[in-house]
Amino acid sequence: MKIVGVCACTVGIAHTYIAQEKLEKAAQKAGIEAKFETQGTIGKENALTEEEIAAADIVILAIDIKIADRDRFEGKRIIQVSTDVAIKSPNKLIEKAKQVVEAA
Repeated sequence: MKIVGVCACTVGIAHTYIAQEKLEKAAQKAGIEAKFETQGTIGKENALTEEEIAAADIVILAIDIKIADRDRFEGKRIIQVSTDVAIKSPNKLIEKAKQVVEAA
């Protein structure tokens, strides 16, 4: 299973990067390949490629603001939560993503 996503908080500093780190660690712990782009004060980092998005089974958007290029995920299964949820419950979020993919 592959997950891609975007993390972006209102200020674009701490929560953005904490959410990315927590989600990537939770996915790794679950044996799932995951990559999260950040959209912060310095713009996009760790940008997702078209190939990575196409290969993903699900998209997690841990966002508190409107993100750039959301239309890239058109047609994909999406779970959208706040950065707080991603930070406080990353393992549950990854588990939920697994369940959504398995139920499809």
